[in-house]
Amino acid sequence: MTRNDVTEAIIAAKIAKGLSWSDVAKAVGLSKEWVTAGCLGQMTFSAEQAGILGNLFDLPADAVQWLQVVPYKGSLPTSLPSDPLIYRFYELVSVYGTTFKELIHEEFGDGIMSAIDFTMNLTREPDPKGDRVHITMSGKFLPYKSY
Repeated sequence: MTRNDVTEAIIAAKIAKGLSWSDVAKAVGLSKEWVTAGCLGQMTFSAEQAGILGNLFDLPADAVQWLQVVPYKGSLPTSLPSDPLIYRFYELVSVYGTTFKELIHEEFGDGIMSAIDFTMNLTREPDPKGDRVHITMSGKFLPYKSY
Protein backbone atom coordinates (compact mmCIF):
# COMPACT_ATOMS: atom_id res chain seq x y z
CA MET A 1 0.00 0.00 0.00
CA THR A 2 1.20 3.52 -0.83
CA ARG A 3 0.07 6.93 0.43
CA ASN A 4 -1.66 7.42 -2.91
CA ASP A 5 -3.56 4.15 -2.38
CA VAL A 6 -4.71 5.48 1.00
CA THR A 7 -5.91 8.72 -0.60
CA GLU A 8 -7.87 6.79 -3.21
CA ALA A 9 -9.40 4.56 -0.51
CA ILE A 10 -10.45 7.63 1.48
CA ILE A 11 -12.08 9.27 -1.53
CA ALA A 12 -13.90 6.04 -2.45
CA ALA A 13 -15.17 5.58 1.13
CA LYS A 14 -16.20 9.25 1.37
CA ILE A 15 -18.29 8.86 -1.79
CA ALA A 16 -19.75 5.50 -0.76
CA LYS A 17 -20.76 6.85 2.67
CA GLY A 18 -22.11 10.14 1.29
CA LEU A 19 -19.85 12.23 3.53
CA SER A 20 -18.78 15.83 2.97
CA TRP A 21 -15.31 17.11 3.85
CA SER A 22 -17.02 19.18 6.56
CA ASP A 23 -18.40 15.93 8.05
CA VAL A 24 -14.91 14.42 8.06
CA ALA A 25 -13.40 17.55 9.61
CA LYS A 26 -16.01 17.57 12.40
CA ALA A 27 -15.14 13.96 13.23
CA VAL A 28 -11.43 14.83 13.45
CA GLY A 29 -12.04 18.15 15.22
CA LEU A 30 -10.08 20.40 12.85
CA SER A 31 -10.83 22.72 9.92
CA LYS A 32 -12.27 21.30 6.70
CA GLU A 33 -9.40 22.88 4.77
CA TRP A 34 -6.61 21.21 6.78
CA VAL A 35 -8.36 17.84 7.11
CA THR A 36 -9.13 17.75 3.38
CA ALA A 37 -5.47 18.51 2.59
CA GLY A 38 -4.45 15.70 4.95
CA CYS A 39 -6.90 13.21 3.47
CA LEU A 40 -5.55 14.10 0.02
CA GLY A 41 -2.04 13.23 1.19
CA GLN A 42 -0.58 16.64 2.04
CA MET A 43 -0.54 16.65 5.87
CA THR A 44 0.50 14.34 8.69
CA PHE A 45 -2.17 13.14 11.11
CA SER A 46 -1.52 12.25 14.75
CA ALA A 47 -2.17 8.64 15.83
CA GLU A 48 -5.49 9.73 17.36
CA GLN A 49 -6.59 11.63 14.24
CA ALA A 50 -5.51 8.78 11.96
CA GLY A 51 -7.48 6.34 14.13
CA ILE A 52 -10.61 8.47 13.79
CA LEU A 53 -10.18 8.51 10.02
CA GLY A 54 -9.51 4.78 9.99
CA ASN A 55 -12.80 4.14 11.78
CA LEU A 56 -14.73 6.65 9.70
CA PHE A 57 -13.49 5.27 6.38
CA ASP A 58 -13.08 1.58 7.43
CA LEU A 59 -9.37 1.69 6.58
CA PRO A 60 -6.99 -1.20 7.26
CA ALA A 61 -4.25 -0.78 9.89
CA ASP A 62 -1.50 -0.14 7.33
CA ALA A 63 -3.54 2.73 5.83
CA VAL A 64 -3.92 4.28 9.30
CA GLN A 65 -0.13 4.07 9.67
CA TRP A 66 0.38 5.80 6.32
CA LEU A 67 -1.75 8.73 7.53
CA GLN A 68 0.87 9.31 10.24
CA VAL A 69 3.85 9.44 7.84
CA VAL A 70 5.18 12.86 6.81
CA PRO A 71 4.18 13.14 3.14
CA TYR A 72 6.07 14.40 0.15
CA LYS A 73 4.21 17.68 -0.26
CA GLY A 74 3.10 19.00 -3.62
CA SER A 75 0.00 17.42 -5.04
CA LEU A 76 0.09 18.36 -8.71
CA PRO A 77 1.01 15.58 -11.13
CA THR A 78 2.51 18.06 -13.63
CA SER A 79 4.24 21.44 -13.35
CA LEU A 80 1.51 23.11 -15.43
CA PRO A 81 -1.90 22.02 -14.09
CA SER A 82 -4.43 20.83 -16.65
CA ASP A 83 -7.46 20.77 -14.32
CA PRO A 84 -9.40 23.99 -15.09
CA LEU A 85 -10.04 24.96 -11.47
CA ILE A 86 -6.45 24.35 -10.36
CA TYR A 87 -5.19 26.09 -13.50
CA ARG A 88 -7.06 29.27 -12.44
CA PHE A 89 -4.98 29.34 -9.24
CA TYR A 90 -1.85 28.89 -11.34
CA GLU A 91 -3.06 31.75 -13.54
CA LEU A 92 -3.77 33.85 -10.44
CA VAL A 93 -0.17 33.44 -9.25
CA SER A 94 1.16 34.02 -12.78
CA VAL A 95 -0.73 37.31 -13.07
CA TYR A 96 -0.69 38.55 -9.46
CA GLY A 97 2.36 36.78 -8.01
CA THR A 98 4.68 39.73 -8.56
CA THR A 99 2.01 42.03 -7.07
CA PHE A 100 1.71 39.82 -3.97
CA LYS A 101 5.51 39.83 -3.65
CA GLU A 102 5.86 43.60 -4.11
CA LEU A 103 3.09 44.48 -1.67
CA ILE A 104 4.23 42.00 0.99
CA HIS A 105 7.80 43.32 0.78
CA GLU A 106 6.59 46.92 0.94
CA GLU A 107 4.41 46.22 3.99
CA PHE A 108 6.60 43.72 5.88
CA GLY A 109 10.13 43.87 4.43
CA ASP A 110 12.29 41.16 2.89
CA GLY A 111 10.77 37.78 3.72
CA ILE A 112 8.06 35.29 2.87
CA MET A 113 4.55 34.31 3.90
CA SER A 114 4.62 30.95 5.64
CA ALA A 115 2.60 28.05 4.29
CA ILE A 116 3.47 26.16 7.49
CA ASP A 117 2.21 28.65 10.10
CA PHE A 118 -0.85 29.13 7.94
CA THR A 119 -4.64 29.05 7.98
CA MET A 120 -7.18 29.03 5.18
CA ASN A 121 -10.94 29.36 5.12
CA LEU A 122 -13.09 28.67 2.07
CA THR A 123 -16.74 29.72 2.06
CA ARG A 124 -19.58 30.38 -0.36
CA GLU A 125 -20.48 34.04 -0.72
CA PRO A 126 -24.04 34.48 -1.99
CA ASP A 127 -24.36 36.99 -4.82
CA PRO A 128 -27.42 37.75 -6.99
CA LYS A 129 -25.20 37.62 -10.10
CA GLY A 130 -23.87 34.16 -9.16
CA ASP A 131 -22.36 32.87 -5.95
CA ARG A 132 -18.71 33.68 -5.32
CA VAL A 133 -15.89 31.59 -3.89
CA HIS A 134 -14.39 33.39 -0.88
CA ILE A 135 -10.94 32.20 0.21
CA THR A 136 -9.06 33.77 3.10
CA MET A 137 -5.42 32.78 3.56
CA SER A 138 -3.32 33.90 6.52
CA GLY A 139 0.36 33.02 6.84
CA LYS A 140 2.94 34.18 9.35
CA PHE A 141 5.51 36.60 7.91
CA LEU A 142 9.01 35.14 8.09
CA PRO A 143 11.75 37.73 7.57
CA TYR A 144 15.09 36.75 6.09
CA LYS A 145 17.88 37.00 8.67
CA SER A 146 21.35 38.43 8.28
CA TYR A 147 24.16 36.19 9.49
